[in-house]
Amino acid sequence: MTIYHFVGIKGSGMSALAQILHDMNFEVQGSDVEKRFFTQTALEHLGIKILPFQKENIVPGLTVIAGNAYKDDHEEIQEAMKLGLPVIRYHRFLGDFMQNFTSIAVTGAHGKTSTTGLLSHVMRGAKPTAFLIGDGTGKGEENAEYFVFEACEYRRHFLSYFPDYAIMTNIDFDHPDYFANIDDVFSAFQEMAWQVKKGIFACGDDEQLQKIQAKVPVVFYGFGEENDFQVRNVVKTTEGTTFDVFVRNTFYDTFQVPTFGDHNVLNALSVIAICHYEELSADKVKEQLLSFTGVKRRFTEKHVGSQVLIDDYAHHPTEIKATVDAARQKYPDREIVAVFQPHTFTRTQTFLEEFADSLQLADKVYLCDIFGSARENHGKLSIEDLRNKIESAEMINEENTETLKQHENSVILFMGAGDIQKFQEAYERQL
Repeated sequence: MTIYHFVGIKGSGMSALAQILHDMNFEVQGSDVEKRFFTQTALEHLGIKILPFQKENIVPGLTVIAGNAYKDDHEEIQEAMKLGLPVIRYHRFLGDFMQNFTSIAVTGAHGKTSTTGLLSHVMRGAKPTAFLIGDGTGKGEENAEYFVFEACEYRRHFLSYFPDYAIMTNIDFDHPDYFANIDDVFSAFQEMAWQVKKGIFACGDDEQLQKIQAKVPVVFYGFGEENDFQVRNVVKTTEGTTFDVFVRNTFYDTFQVPTFGDHNVLNALSVIAICHYEELSADKVKEQLLSFTGVKRRFTEKHVGSQVLIDDYAHHPTEIKATVDAARQKYPDREIVAVFQPHTFTRTQTFLEEFADSLQLADKVYLCDIFGSARENHGKLSIEDLRNKIESAEMINEENTETLKQHENSVILFMGAGDIQKFQEAYERQL
């Protein structure tokens, strides 16, 4: 029997895929750096072996799945090649794996993870569904009809996928270390669109997505009147959001989500649209939408004393704005405090003005040093360049988090894609 060995098993997609294969009764193990990541908790829970990187991990009989963060010169990949073992890149493996199901790719610059989580939760209430979410969560079902997965545009990795359906949430300029500009990003999504086999559900409020072409039907959803699936009569409360859905101008049903902000209404609408297309009952969809508890690191709340601490992956100006908006809807009478750690030097440099504008929507801003990635760990600018653009912004580090105590009865947003959690953990220890 094949033993799958994951090189870089703590990566969010890799961790999720390992869980799926384990659930489907394959033998799974992996290796990674020794630093602790939130993704390894689920692996440990399932008893999946995690080894420190060393070439001795590679023995005859393994099939090696290599994470995209590690190049072919990695010692384990080198050893696998030397032994003549199959070495398959993560996105290539996933591309082959999904052919066993009715596959639904969820892609877009923002909202992929939340939408994948919501769609998998809703669909699995109706039909056996396997899923892979970018927060490191994966679940395999031996008799699964559907496979819902997050498809990342970075380095055009999603071009390894030929899904039955795709949800496209938006197209925005991000990953400036790889994409040249918005047109380059659009070209990647356009290429992906040609590969979809049955239908695309695209946000029609997004001006880039309005231009998308495909060989299959493109169903548009959004707030605008020209969309096939349109949201009307939105009612926002501190408990969540209620809205009516019209299908080609005909009233379909009223839905409620326990989430906040327009972006979450759009995510839900995309899920409602695809479930309608696959003829899943509206009542079952309503029930599942209401019981969704969210995905990891997306508006994850903790109440400590008089404060609400929220952990969020927001690392792009558009996402920061959405997170602040959601906090204002849920906690309209509280001070909103942003603690932000920029992720990568190229992104910070490219969107310096936009970061300043979006962060200033909060009542108070604290900045952490820029988190470099494995791909780039230094740059020409520093966090001071961003601080100079934000009135009264202050610097914060793990040693001085107690300054946050002065914001009594506030909502503190810890935002970023690096290791921002360590700042929140340091603050919780203070409390």
